[in-house]
Amino acid sequence: MNIKELKELIDLLKDTEVTELEIEKAGVKVRIKKGRTVLSGVADHVDGSAVASVEKKTAMPETPEVGEKPVDSGIITVTSPIVGTFYRSSSPDALSYVEIGDVVKKGQVLCIIEAMKLMNEIESEVDGKVVEILLENAQPVEYGEPLFRIEPLS
Repeated sequence: MNIKELKELIDLLKDTEVTELEIEKAGVKVRIKKGRTVLSGVADHVDGSAVASVEKKTAMPETPEVGEKPVDSGIITVTSPIVGTFYRSSSPDALSYVEIGDVVKKGQVLCIIEAMKLMNEIESEVDGKVVEILLENAQPVEYGEPLFRIEPLS
């Protein structure tokens, strides 16, 4: 199943009442869940090799945006740009990238999200102080899910 077929399938289902669909074709397994904010199709290849992920955001005003967004108190919330597994360090025996109270610079790596065997570094968009880490190491993470809260430096 290729990306074009996945996009066609998502388009066919977007105006239906179907909330979840799972298909397996030629060793590729695709599950599409239709929820309140995100319709996503994620393909996992049986032999473990990476296959592209397709995500489509619905047009709902309360949908959190990918990346970092300000909160009323001035605190920045770093959210996950992808579905995957959250890791606080580069390996199990390495120190965490950041801890609560650490001062971070714009572009500094905060964590890694593994998606289909690819390690994606999540970086800070602002200089600031880490005030909250919202997930535990090796925890699954959804698209748009909050990861960190950072208090920007003046």
